[in-house]
Amino acid sequence: AYVLTVAQKAGVDGRLFGSVTNGDVAEGLVAAGFEVVKSEVRMPNGPLKTIGDHPVTVALHHDVVVDITVTVVGEAA
Repeated sequence: AYVLTVAQKAGVDGRLFGSVTNGDVAEGLVAAGFEVVKSEVRMPNGPLKTIGDHPVTVALHHDVVVDITVTVVGEAA
């Protein structure tokens, strides 16, 4: 499975100061060479607000659904 790493400013407790949205995930995938738009990135639990690994689904077509892992790493604020 594909793993996308996203860096985001975080506090010492591992919580992000912002969040990682479907738009951020789509931008990361496009930068990696995939053709994805943010509406195809499914995040049933909403935006990611903590560092760590998070499962995300990308629905490329109604018959083609791909599960990826988004790894959120913290940056010093």
